[in-house]
Amino acid sequence: MTTTGTGTGAGRWRTLIVEDEQPARASVRKLMQKAGVPFDIVAEAENGREGLALIRELRPDLVISDIVMPDMDGVRMLQAAREEGFDCRFVMLTAMSEFEYARQAVEYGASGYLLKLSLDPKGIKAALDKVAAELERMAKLRKADKWFPDAGRAGPTDHPELNRIIGYIEEHYAGEITLKGLAAYIRMDASYVSDLFKKKTGTTLTRYVQNRRVQAAKMLLAETDRTVSEIGRQVGFENDNYFIKIFKRWCGATPSEYRKGLAEESP
Repeated sequence: MTTTGTGTGAGRWRTLIVEDEQPARASVRKLMQKAGVPFDIVAEAENGREGLALIRELRPDLVISDIVMPDMDGVRMLQAAREEGFDCRFVMLTAMSEFEYARQAVEYGASGYLLKLSLDPKGIKAALDKVAAELERMAKLRKADKWFPDAGRAGPTDHPELNRIIGYIEEHYAGEITLKGLAAYIRMDASYVSDLFKKKTGTTLTRYVQNRRVQAAKMLLAETDRTVSEIGRQVGFENDNYFIKIFKRWCGATPSEYRKGLAEESP
């Protein structure tokens, strides 16, 4: 069991290699370097038991693991990691005769597998580009969960058609949203939808959309360096003055004041 390095640079993913043969570990390191993928190897292990301990300790983004190993094989390590709640990505190394194990690994959530006998930079790059895209999506979802913890919740009301409207707003809040358009979306009368929305959510449709846009703006003000004008347009406000007015109404501060306050709170 070995660890290397002290961290990764921006936009790079922490990687653990689990493989019982040292030459195979060295080969993977060399191929990853040649492929130019955004992954840094932070540790290596010789079997699944050591690998699982390092997953607990280091919480890597990616685990590249052999399947057949002494003490604990790669599939069992993957299964144990999932049972313990770790969502790191797995890419399995396998020989042709181990294909059934590779299939099982994919069923347990592995992102894919690579055949040991045909490893090359092109194959490594294709597999790890896929993993990088998965990790980017996961990072975005985690950030969304931080700011919008209820956004993906099923059934925010007890009315299925109203839930369809709310789901639509969550996905399209930055675009043009009108009562007439939403009513047409669920094939109901606009006046009825307006009354139903307020009854079931406790707020008007207009205020609901405004709040969703303001919450998205707060996230962008905190997490990006985009200008106030850019953020306003990105979340659905075409007019800067209107964006600032609505933001202040909801937050008690202008977007610039809100961002300045966040900076002052940071250690």
